[in-house]
Amino acid sequence: MSRRWGAAAVVTAVAASVLFGGSAASADAVRDDQYWLDSYGIRAAWATTQGAGVTIAVIDTGVDGSVPELAGAVVGGTDFSGLGSPNGQKPVGTDGPEHGTMVASLAAGRGTSATDGVIGAAPAASILSISIGFGEGASTSDDQIAGAVRYAVDKGADVINMSLTRNTLDWPESWDDAFLYAMENDVVVVAAAGNRGSGTTEVGAPATMPGVLTVAGVDTNGKASFDASSQGITIAVSAPSEQLVGVIPGGQHVKWSGTSGATPIVAGVVALVRAAHPGLDANDVINRVVSTAKDAGAPGADAIYGFGLIDAKAAVQASVPRVSENPMGSLAEWITVHRRAPSTAVPAPAPVPSSPPTSTAAPVAPDSAGPQSPLGTILPTVSLLRNVGIPLAVVLFFLAAFVAVVVLGIQRVRAARETE
Repeated sequence: MSRRWGAAAVVTAVAASVLFGGSAASADAVRDDQYWLDSYGIRAAWATTQGAGVTIAVIDTGVDGSVPELAGAVVGGTDFSGLGSPNGQKPVGTDGPEHGTMVASLAAGRGTSATDGVIGAAPAASILSISIGFGEGASTSDDQIAGAVRYAVDKGADVINMSLTRNTLDWPESWDDAFLYAMENDVVVVAAAGNRGSGTTEVGAPATMPGVLTVAGVDTNGKASFDASSQGITIAVSAPSEQLVGVIPGGQHVKWSGTSGATPIVAGVVALVRAAHPGLDANDVINRVVSTAKDAGAPGADAIYGFGLIDAKAAVQASVPRVSENPMGSLAEWITVHRRAPSTAVPAPAPVPSSPPTSTAAPVAPDSAGPQSPLGTILPTVSLLRNVGIPLAVVLFFLAAFVAVVVLGIQRVRAARETE
């Protein structure tokens, strides 16, 4: 389903296709349809952990915790749209309000019994429901998401699931602070790559943000899905995005497709890793998921499959070296390079007093012609030159002239005597 945020249609979110045709599936058929549980090592990983003690924040349209599969799974939440309930469990929006509940069921659904109903990749994990309005609500969707991310961190989320896309490569600066806040607080952010079938030909934010675990989609044969996936160099791993089954408010089971469904499957795998390895930070958790993925497509990481198809068993049980950096990049470094630094004022010179500093020398009587010159002890003042210098110069001039006349007279007398 495609949602437009705001009247100006600035962004698009929740790239998923929901197929509601036909009658509700029976419980046994629902569990049987979850082919990814065995094909991607999820059931095998449950031998180690089912995600107990880990909280997954679902930032979406709200999660209905009253459906049987999610009974006891939703432990808290809130609403940022102004349209939902204080606990975030009222589905919001006019376009696909059931979306958040379907997402949560694939992340941490409990099933309706040991063998029936939708069961998530981490069935013992907890859900934090944060409802937002895609293009609706008291504030912009961008602002709602920034606030939702911060709320999730503050409420202790270990994983944040974002089955949505902005459909643009860039993102608002308000997301810089919010997502960096999550990463600096050791929270793994998992985001959908989007779907070509919904108009997303290449990944959009938040899937373009460094440090985010971006999820692409594959069909039931593990091949890149054309309609239910997108492509981009920021893709981390791939997971099933076709022929998915989920639960909607009211408890009905539906078939659907899209990376909106692949993303919570991966978020559940992340929860399994966090539960199995509680001492690992977010960078190492992400590294375990991407480094144990089964290579697909071109050798190595590529823009279609990322590092490959998820392998939950290997992510949980394999021996993986520790890392010092997030393999999906550093948002902090990106911000430093690409965001304009806040302008800083040029330091002003130290203030200078408007009058000369007071001297500590003994006071000197001021000259009648004006203030005492600081050079007065070395050079004559103007007053001194006027009152003494000029008369003295005149006297010296006439004295010099007299001396010159006398000298000249003496020279002439001597010359006259020599001629006699």
